[in-house]
Amino acid sequence: MAVHRELDARHRCDSIRTIPMRFHRLIVTSLQLLVVAVCCVRPVSAEPFTQSLAGTWRFQPDPNDLGLEDKYFARDLEGLIQLPGILQAQGYGDEISTNTPWVLSLYDRLWSEREDYQAHTQPGNVRVPFVSQPTRHYLGAAWYQRDIEIPKEWEGRRVVLFLERTRWETRAWLDDKLVGTNRSLCTPHEFDFGIVSPGKHRLTVRVDNRMLMNYRPDAHAVSDSLGSTWNGIVGKIELRSTPPVWIEEVRIFPNPSDKSLYLRIHVGNATRESRKVAYKTLVLPKQISGALPDKFGNDGVADVPPGRMWIETSKPILPETREWDEFDPQLESAFVYVNSGELTHNKTVTFGLRDIKTSGQEFIINGRPTMMRGTHHGGDFPLTGYPPCDVDYWRKLFQTCKEWGLNHVRFHSFCPPEAAFTAADEIGIYLQPEPGMWNEISPGTPMEAMLYEETERMIKYYGNHPSFALMSASNEAKGRWKEACSKWVQHFRERDPRRLYTPDTGWSVIDEPGPVKDRADYLAVHRIGLNMMRGNSAWFGRDYARSMRGVDVPNIVHENGQWCAYPDFDVIKKFTGFIRPGNFEIFHDSAAKTGVLEFNKQFAHASGRFQLACYKEELEAILRSPGLGGFQLLDLHDYTGQGTALVGLLDPFWEEKGYVRADEWRQFCSETVPLARLTKRVFTANEQLEAVVDITHYSATTLSNIVFSWFIVDATGKQ
Repeated sequence: MAVHRELDARHRCDSIRTIPMRFHRLIVTSLQLLVVAVCCVRPVSAEPFTQSLAGTWRFQPDPNDLGLEDKYFARDLEGLIQLPGILQAQGYGDEISTNTPWVLSLYDRLWSEREDYQAHTQPGNVRVPFVSQPTRHYLGAAWYQRDIEIPKEWEGRRVVLFLERTRWETRAWLDDKLVGTNRSLCTPHEFDFGIVSPGKHRLTVRVDNRMLMNYRPDAHAVSDSLGSTWNGIVGKIELRSTPPVWIEEVRIFPNPSDKSLYLRIHVGNATRESRKVAYKTLVLPKQISGALPDKFGNDGVADVPPGRMWIETSKPILPETREWDEFDPQLESAFVYVNSGELTHNKTVTFGLRDIKTSGQEFIINGRPTMMRGTHHGGDFPLTGYPPCDVDYWRKLFQTCKEWGLNHVRFHSFCPPEAAFTAADEIGIYLQPEPGMWNEISPGTPMEAMLYEETERMIKYYGNHPSFALMSASNEAKGRWKEACSKWVQHFRERDPRRLYTPDTGWSVIDEPGPVKDRADYLAVHRIGLNMMRGNSAWFGRDYARSMRGVDVPNIVHENGQWCAYPDFDVIKKFTGFIRPGNFEIFHDSAAKTGVLEFNKQFAHASGRFQLACYKEELEAILRSPGLGGFQLLDLHDYTGQGTALVGLLDPFWEEKGYVRADEWRQFCSETVPLARLTKRVFTANEQLEAVVDITHYSATTLSNIVFSWFIVDATGKQ
């Protein structure tokens, strides 16, 4: 039986590393642990011990840091606020002014002194030109408090406070006792209260959204450029109760090639003595639904000391289990159960049978070559002002990406909530989240330590999602990042090989084309040295192949495009939520002042069609280029910061602008694209049109018996 007790972080990594994948079948034999995929079946014994804390909370802003000394946690606060929610959207914080302390650097700090903007600097009606601005701005601590009632049924049980998404640091008190501190921009914040006596208690949470570490202020997880300075708690806010011996976490490592699972089960013990824990799982055919049997045999028994330990095992799964990918996003569930005597605990974990690796300069998913056709997502949410935690929002967004021929989304220095991973699992989208960093990262620094901590948290909370296929350490890092982030890749590719890792998105870890596999599973760059992989050097029938000669991993082209279009000012009416379109209103007033407002529709359409032509040239050049494994557009949609980035074919709300539809875009951005290498666009009557035609094909099926045809049409579509 493979059992690992909790050690320090370095030793935990080493203990995992000592169990090579080729020995999984041997572990199964010794454990005989029956852990299985249960497809579309929910056990009726699902944990009922959850209490929502959504509703009215007591509240106190604390911009001057008086609360700790004055012990706000020891008395009832007087203000009121609704949670889930953010304080700026509920009338708290400062009005926007010319002196608002914006968290960003990519803007003109003297903007309010320029004559063009004087009309927009009046108190009470300040509009800034470089972001779509929040209704109010607040940096500092804020206190959230409410009474909770621990039911009698929870007596003798462990209680955990779960905050799905907040930022950046939280502290929690139960009555007058400080329970702990959490600091993360990427994952839920949890507080283990231990065994709590039934009855009424006062719960107090302090949230601090200031720049608590030396992050670059333009990192999308912290910056006003994308509306990321909110203070509050959003998503699920719950008390969760478990028995004193419980399943903390289950990590599932699928192996599609031999239809097996390798599992790591993290078991906790909050008692003061070792407990014998019977553990088991259940195998159910996919067609069975309804109640689970009341009794079924144990698979094994482990002595669990106080604290936490890992149990590891492998298990074959049903031969007919389908693999997960963009074409067939088949999801499975594993049901894991422990019994410590008087109480039981179980977890149902969703996963997909997906394997990702590289072969030379290609991505290989479940044995099939794959092209990553992706877009940047900056973490901008103009309606809410914070990341939505409902699956429906993300399902609609990813379905839009699919309609526009994409299968991949990169989150720039930002990690979305779990709802995004869940939706991507369902739709079939490959995600590249990042741990919130656009920073200087050097060996031995607090920033490097934070990188590892955030990565560990992301793996814990999101690691089983098959959509979590790629991960980058940072965006355009600085310092001795090549050394630090290459070691990060090496560390986590061994610790958790379920995805591929790259040391940075934007900058190349090598200065000229050549081998890099020891430092990166893949690259996400736009150039290696002076060798470009975006821009017009490969337009008109050429390609970027020279830039990848000798490179032994695939590259996803970083932030290609960035072609802007003039805004259609009708978009102003869509800003009905937290973020206000002050920048668009300034542009509107400027157009009116110069007498061109009446031509707004024509400007938007003409510039949009030119933007489309530029994107077409660049995407076709990338698709023609041997060695390139994909692209990450900047962007499929406009986003609202960094001076206003009108780079999308869609508006900030992921809706069409009116000058191109998805079916036209998919003609050059989809699984299969014919690519004529036309070196020029103007021919005379006495010339013969000759062109080599390539085809890029990354579909689920093989093309066979294909008939190629071509024809020339005029501006009206007539042949």
